[in-house]
Amino acid sequence: MTVMTSDPLASAAPVIELTGARKTYHTGDIEFEALRGIDCRIFPGEYVAIVGPSGSGKSTLMNILGCLDVLTSGRYVLAGEDVSTLDEDALASARNRRIGFVFQQFNLLSSLSALGNVELPLIYAGVAPAERRARALAALERVGLGDRSRNHPGQLSGGQQQRVAIARALVTEPAIVLADEPTGNLDSHSTRDVLAMLDDLHAEGRTIVLITHEGDVAARASTVYNVTDGQFVGAGTEIAK
Repeated sequence: MTVMTSDPLASAAPVIELTGARKTYHTGDIEFEALRGIDCRIFPGEYVAIVGPSGSGKSTLMNILGCLDVLTSGRYVLAGEDVSTLDEDALASARNRRIGFVFQQFNLLSSLSALGNVELPLIYAGVAPAERRARALAALERVGLGDRSRNHPGQLSGGQQQRVAIARALVTEPAIVLADEPTGNLDSHSTRDVLAMLDDLHAEGRTIVLITHEGDVAARASTVYNVTDGQFVGAGTEIAK
């Protein structure tokens, strides 16, 4: 790893920009500061890994970046929009339009088929039934599961369930993919498949933000941020390829 001394993308507008980002949780009289003044700029088309051990604050950061939670103080600008100015409906719209999520636990609904799970973001977006079915089937074909569209999660392997989750993340054609420990529950073969898919998405020009505690997984990214106790340790580092 070589610490970046200049920003080759400085002329472009960041798609994600955090300034003095802080997040504090309260439980009774106990106060816990999960994020402690993080600054971060991620540009369109970057592949960024955020690395840290359990309890470091990386999952809290993921929730902030994904508009699943809001900052206690500081500023978050997503694709030119100050997130603090958005109400709940606008936040939900920003999530659905701009961001595709891939989670460690897959977060699939067991009562729905693979197709039904992939269709969900399009239902929330108000897409007509015929179009959303066609788009969901195309997304499943893209991840190699076109022949499993009628299967429910319980009928799929862990790797297949994660591929369904990736198809769901892609079906809205988001510019940003946020992946939170996407290989944490997978065997080595499925891990390679999922990471290869993320590589392909990056090659297509999507912005990838990968949250992980595994150094070898983070090495797939072009830039790595290490987080400890709610703070970035050093500047972003570029992986020498």
